[in-house]
Amino acid sequence: MPLSTVLGAQSLVQPAVCTTATRPASPYTGQAIYDTTISALLIWNGTAWTGTGGLQLVTTATCSSGGTAVGGVVTIGSAVSSVTVSSAFSATYDAYKITVTGGVASGNIQMQLLLGSSITTYYNSLIYAPFATGTPAGIGNNNQASWDYVGYGTTDSLSFNADILDPFATKYTKLVNAVYTAVNEAGSASGVHKTATSYTSFIIRPSSGTFTGGTIRVYGYQNS
Repeated sequence: MPLSTVLGAQSLVQPAVCTTATRPASPYTGQAIYDTTISALLIWNGTAWTGTGGLQLVTTATCSSGGTAVGGVVTIGSAVSSVTVSSAFSATYDAYKITVTGGVASGNIQMQLLLGSSITTYYNSLIYAPFATGTPAGIGNNNQASWDYVGYGTTDSLSFNADILDPFATKYTKLVNAVYTAVNEAGSASGVHKTATSYTSFIIRPSSGTFTGGTIRVYGYQNS
């Protein structure tokens, strides 16, 4: 016999429904809530609110410049030259996924990603193919001030998707599975930031011009 038949549907324990701004001020370990701001079920693990799946939105992420953040979702401002996302990386996760969707750019631009301040120890390679020919080609950037060619913005949309490994750990940070699609081509990149430094924030910026609108999301891969 179903539990709801014995107790009644209204007698079953349900998670509290709230917004990001009205989450419990003094949660207990194991407490469950449903956050309507980000449409997610969250559990308090004793330190932070975490999701229940393997890939979890980092709800602590804030935006210190270039946009606004609500519940970890960063909305890019108008005609900004860069966006700084803070409190994105921590000891909670070893690996992260960063996505940028929507929005428009002032022209065809390469999006750049850097950790903390600009340090010229970024290395990456890109394999791409123009849609017209489909013939693969590749380029490499050594000892740069950021990871370049890891995303693409056009006057129609911004597009960026990449996995970041060990950004919070005091070791080299790796860029993998970075994918972009442009007007005439598509490609993927990988690279390494050869500085054994712990980072909690990152910056996304165009190589020139500005972008407007769109959202930045940071997800953590659950360690266990």
